Amino acid sequence: MTSPAVSSRSLPHPECDEIRLEDVLHALSDPMRLRIVRELAAGSGELSCSHFDLPVTKSTTTHHFRVLRESGVIRQVYQGTAKMNGLRRDDLEGLFPGLLDALLDAAGRQAGRLGG
Repeated sequence: MTSPAVSSRSLPHPECDEIRLEDVLHALSDPMRLRIVRELAAGSGELSCSHFDLPVTKSTTTHHFRVLRESGVIRQVYQGTAKMNGLRRDDLEGLFPGLLDALLDAAGRQAGRLGG
């Protein structure tokens, strides 16, 4: 049995077969969450929450990460005191082939058009 301190550091994630298309699309419909996913996709490996410089409050940032995690778009794990974030690219590609790449490509083209 694990101690309460250890189990409280574990974050719930949907299993691969529990990820639903409508939840993924909802999670990626918000500009801040899409920005987080674009940064994760552009990087190699996991990034800490503090890496992201979003123009919103800390509580709003926490909400965005929770929506992404609960929808199955990202996986969050603690490394020491840092919460690390990784894109669940393989899971999403297996369930919805081409979707993530198409959304990231479209978001990149839009950002180029809008200067962001």
